[in-house]
Amino acid sequence: MTHDLDERFPDVGALAAALEAVGYLAGDQLAASLFLAVRMGQPILLEGEPGVGKTEAAKALAAAIDTPLVRLQCYEGITAAEALYEWNYPRQLLAIRLAEAAGEHIRDKDLFTGEYLLARPLLTALLHAGPRPAVLLIDEVDRADDEFEAFLFELLAEAAVTIPELGTQQATLPPVTVLTSNRTRDLHDALKRRCLYHWISYPDAVRVAEIIRRRVPEAGDGLAGQIAADLTKPPGISEAISWASALSVFGVGELSASVASQTMSTVLKYPEDEETVRGTGLAAVVGSVD
Repeated sequence: MTHDLDERFPDVGALAAALEAVGYLAGDQLAASLFLAVRMGQPILLEGEPGVGKTEAAKALAAAIDTPLVRLQCYEGITAAEALYEWNYPRQLLAIRLAEAAGEHIRDKDLFTGEYLLARPLLTALLHAGPRPAVLLIDEVDRADDEFEAFLFELLAEAAVTIPELGTQQATLPPVTVLTSNRTRDLHDALKRRCLYHWISYPDAVRVAEIIRRRVPEAGDGLAGQIAADLTKPPGISEAISWASALSVFGVGELSASVASQTMSTVLKYPEDEETVRGTGLAAVVGSVD
C-alpha cells in the first residue's frame, strides 16, 4: 500500500513547518531526524532527560502526519503478550457453549483466529489500514527488561511480529515508530542498530520562552520570558508550561515571589525540593524578583 508522505514532506523544512503548525518546535537537527524516520521508514530512538519533549515529539509527529498515534507505555515487567495481543477468552467460551448447545463440535483451530484476537498497541499499529501509517510510540523503553527489548527486534527490523497460532503478521503499511528512553539504563546495541538516533537536550531559554508562548499564549511575552529565564535548571518543559498556565489563571503578567510561592505545586514534585526553595526565599526560582 502506498501513502502520500513523500509528497507531503518533500524536505526537512516541510516537516518542521507541519510540526510547528501543531505547536511543536523541533529545531533543525530533531526535524531532520524525524524527517529521515518518516521518509526512510526506519524507527527512531529519542533519548534525553525526562521532560525535554520526547513523548511530545511523537504526538506532534502523528498530528503533523494526520494519522493515529498508538502508544505503548513500557514498565518494569511488561510482557510481549501485554504489548502485542491477547485472545478474547470470554468470546471463545461463548462460542464453545453455543456449539455444545447446538450439538456441534468446535475445533481448537476455529477458536484461534483473527475473529477472537484482541490487538494491543504493537499489533494495532501494524494492522492499521491507513491511509497513512500510524505513529507507534514505544514510550520509555528503558523501563522494560532485556527480554522485552529482544522481542522488539523483529518488529523494528521487519515491521512484523509472530503469533504462534496465526503465524507472522506483516504490516501492509509499516508504522512510523518512535522509541523514547530516559536512559535509566543502557539499551542493547542490537536495538540501537535498528534505529535512527537523536539525543534531545533541554532547549535554551529563548526556545523555552517561545514554546510557552505557543502553548500558553495567555501568559504573554513578558511572563513567558521570565519563566524561561528563571528555570535555569528546569525539571522539564511540561512543568514550565504547567507553571505558565497556573500563573495565567492567577491573571498575573509578571512573576513575583508571592505568586511563585502559590504556584510551586506545578514545578516542585518532591518535599525536599520545596523545602530548599522556600528556605532560600524563592531566590532559586524567581531570582531578584520581589
